[in-house]
Amino acid sequence: MKFLQNLLTAPKLLTLSKTLDISYSAQIEEAKLIKELAETDAVNYRLFKQAYMASVDATNFLDWYQMSKLFRSSYDMHGASLVITAGDRGICSEIWAEHLLKMYVNWAEKKGHKGRVLEKYSLKGGGIKSATIEFEFEFAYGYLLGEEGVHHMLGSPNGSTVDEASQAAVEVTPLFLDTVPDLTIDDKDLIVSYTSSSETENQPVASVVYIEHVPTGISVQSSGERNKFTNKVKALNRLKAKLLVIMSEQGISDVSSITRDAIMDIWKRDTRVYKLHPNKVVEDLKTGVQLCDLNSVLNGYIDPFVGAHVNLRHAALKVA
Repeated sequence: MKFLQNLLTAPKLLTLSKTLDISYSAQIEEAKLIKELAETDAVNYRLFKQAYMASVDATNFLDWYQMSKLFRSSYDMHGASLVITAGDRGICSEIWAEHLLKMYVNWAEKKGHKGRVLEKYSLKGGGIKSATIEFEFEFAYGYLLGEEGVHHMLGSPNGSTVDEASQAAVEVTPLFLDTVPDLTIDDKDLIVSYTSSSETENQPVASVVYIEHVPTGISVQSSGERNKFTNKVKALNRLKAKLLVIMSEQGISDVSSITRDAIMDIWKRDTRVYKLHPNKVVEDLKTGVQLCDLNSVLNGYIDPFVGAHVNLRHAALKVA
């Protein structure tokens, strides 16, 4: 019964759950069940299992809540747009990019959310050239920002030596769930072009909008919406999000003051290495965290990396 007595702390989480819009009434019922079990000598297995699952949910929620309190950056509370781009090493990198796509979609599902795959450029030979996922829930940007950079896969098709390497870049920008922050961009600084997605990419033919911000060289695209107009709006919002993050990083308030040479090339920012041989180990290069269960990581279990990045950023802000 000691285990069940410990579960009595779960009701204390109910007040906090309102803040993050977690099902309040469901947690009340779970807390009542836990209290009822803690006060009885006979434990029904079905109820015990239900109570155990409730305690797991409560623990996960508490971890999530405690981590969210560490967010201090300007855009941490917003959703996230995550773009995966395969490296230039052919089919291996393209297949690797698709593995990353599934990893992030699975991660969101494990959190009770959905990663909406808006654009996916599949290849007939397998794999993807690129994909865009939108996470439309609060704090998604804060959680996923640490994923930004190059993800390396090291392995061998015959399992004997580490003689192959694949790469894919992950770029994370805020996805504003309500109103997009006001940012004035001079039309003369933009190059807007339109095309249709190629059928050779195994994609339905759709209008693709490309926008380049000439002074910074930042470019974005959108093809996941129904028509040219909505794709242009989406692309502009993505451009604004990128520029706002760069302005925040450079400590400026005017887009015209951005220093182009100081913009970090995403391909020069190594994030993580996934090793297939001799041991299936995943090593985060920014935090030093290692996990020895590659399959679980690729199935969406990236919480240790996410948590380590959030804590690292929080520590850096405290020092600053």
